[in-house]
Amino acid sequence: MKAAVLFETGQPLKIVDNIQLPALITGQVQVKVLYSGLCHSQLMEVSGGRGEDKYLPHLLGHEGVGIVEAIGEGVTKVKVGDKVVIGWIKGEGQDAPGGKYPHEDYLINSGSATTLCEQTIVAENRVVKLPQGFPDKLAVLLGCALPTGLGLVFNELKPEKEKNIAIFGLGGIGMSALLAAKLSSPAKLIAVDVSDEKLALAKELGATHTINATSEDPVKAIYQITNNIGVDYSLEAGGTTGTIEQAFASVKDGGGQCVFASHPRDDLKISLEPHAFHRGKSIRGSWGGGSKPDSDIPKFVKLYQEGKLNLEALLSKIYKLDEINSALKDLEEKRIVRAIIEVTE
Repeated sequence: MKAAVLFETGQPLKIVDNIQLPALITGQVQVKVLYSGLCHSQLMEVSGGRGEDKYLPHLLGHEGVGIVEAIGEGVTKVKVGDKVVIGWIKGEGQDAPGGKYPHEDYLINSGSATTLCEQTIVAENRVVKLPQGFPDKLAVLLGCALPTGLGLVFNELKPEKEKNIAIFGLGGIGMSALLAAKLSSPAKLIAVDVSDEKLALAKELGATHTINATSEDPVKAIYQITNNIGVDYSLEAGGTTGTIEQAFASVKDGGGQCVFASHPRDDLKISLEPHAFHRGKSIRGSWGGGSKPDSDIPKFVKLYQEGKLNLEALLSKIYKLDEINSALKDLEEKRIVRAIIEVTE
């Protein structure tokens, strides 16, 4: 098979052909990858932002859609021929390791779910059968962006009606969170980003107010919009310590809640006002939006089929696997919401 491989952090990915597929072991599933998503997690891995990488060379990608080609011993959740969503969030089934792929005189490592490759070997608990009638390209979002973004709202915050909500960062996760937040009938839904194009899209998708953080202080702007009170909830998916700090500062005293999904570089720290906690503000991180893929994915598909989620708007551009480094650059420079990589036809 062909795959995008990380050999050295801080360097472009290399497209490698003729990678061999190892025999499956207990709990593994072999999937022909049709489409893969791309998000800031891959940027962090490629840049070395997660610290020392002990598994080089290795495969990348943690959200995708494909067709099951083989199953290992003990796999009962899916069968050969099933179309499945591949995601990083653990679901039901066996928690098997990823594959180790022979190539020339070395092995290429992988995690329990990788998708930037024509064939992938993943754990049974990282696949969910795709409900019928859901488009393949959109199905990629079910692996990470939707479980995390929708989950931030549906599973983590569960906002009441007529509350004020701010969303920091309008990538795939932030836009997904905005779609979910809109369904809670908020009084004010405030979108914050550095891209006018993304802010315009957020307005189309239901934001009542937009703030470009390059031209104004988002915290001050949010307090002005909310009559100097602050928002009830803030959701952060901007990917920096600064956006986490701003999201926390924007929530109101006496019960304001901030949940952040992004993970800045490992060597960075967030700085928060201690007294804000005494005044009743709270903050917590989210692990995949608290989603349970096997039960949540069918719910998300149903919302889409009922016309409640405009998911097509989240897909910015489709790239070929050979164009992976261009896609990463566009993502890093915030030109796109969510890149989709066409891996095989």
